[in-house]
Amino acid sequence: MPWRTDTLMNQRAEFAMKSVATDNFRALCREYGISPKVGYKWRGRFVAEGLAGLRDLSRRPKQSPQALSEEEICRMVRLKERHRHWGPRKLQELYVRQWGAGPSESSFKRVLERCGLTEKRRIRAAATTGRIASGRRASVPNEVWTVDFKGWWYDAQGKCNPLTVRDEYSRFLLEMRALADARTETVRGCFERLFREYGAPGAIRSDNGSPFGSHGLLGLSRLSAWWLANGIDLERSRPGCPQDNGAHERLHRSIAMELECAPYAERQAALDVWRAEFNEQRPHEALGCAARRNFTSAGRHWAGTPERLEYERALIRRVHHQGFIRYRGEIVYVSESLAGWDVGLRPRQDLSYDL
Repeated sequence: MPWRTDTLMNQRAEFAMKSVATDNFRALCREYGISPKVGYKWRGRFVAEGLAGLRDLSRRPKQSPQALSEEEICRMVRLKERHRHWGPRKLQELYVRQWGAGPSESSFKRVLERCGLTEKRRIRAAATTGRIASGRRASVPNEVWTVDFKGWWYDAQGKCNPLTVRDEYSRFLLEMRALADARTETVRGCFERLFREYGAPGAIRSDNGSPFGSHGLLGLSRLSAWWLANGIDLERSRPGCPQDNGAHERLHRSIAMELECAPYAERQAALDVWRAEFNEQRPHEALGCAARRNFTSAGRHWAGTPERLEYERALIRRVHHQGFIRYRGEIVYVSESLAGWDVGLRPRQDLSYDL
């Protein structure tokens, strides 16, 4: 039975002092309205600690079945040290992959905060749009590739401005290459290697900057004209709207945080290691924290650049290296981006032609 709560400490002290001298302990317990078990507890505390032993003790359990072991905490800290810019969700997923089961995401947050291993980040407002109005959303691998240059930084070897190519559906980073320059021939050679290894994609999404776009006819550059000649659709982000290729921009932000300021001996070797970790280990929250969707090179087989382009019911003219064609004795400027390619002229009812 419980104590009367009006003067609890006074009753306990009175009972305790009487209990050490009474001849009928049970009768004393009945007098104070408590059970013999409770009475023995308070008498024992009084004998051992005096009046201080009559205070209520904390109800907090001495041991928790959910408490983290020292080994678990060390594993968590080592993972964070290895991946300084990864958050608790990614680290928790990586822990489960390596050890089968592990602490919760909230446990990771608590431990990392206590160890001073968290970073306060500013929350950025979400963009109002994240996709080109006419752009497709990839539903299978190799349907859409996204491409851009990361943006330069300086390392021990000088200026570094790597080209990155990514499969939109699987998030697979196809290429991360420190090219000697951004000239069309250099970038084209990189894509020729990718086409031979993975096949040609259905479309390539890029911004409008060089070497992907130009201010000429239809915004074509020599590189994008070559993509079209290989049967690849072009998708362009709107000028000044990086959110149209937002997932690729987010990739570049991770590179900037994790690699841009890191010391490394060989530039391309460091890029290759980062790319391998991104593809094979890094949990992607957009994919339910899976490392990545299974990427299969299911693109169209690439047999090389076609020598000629075929047009139905059209007059064929070859574009001069200076960007013009000859038609009925006249010189008509088209675009230097199409130099060396055949273009088709289709007749209209007014006897003029469409290019």
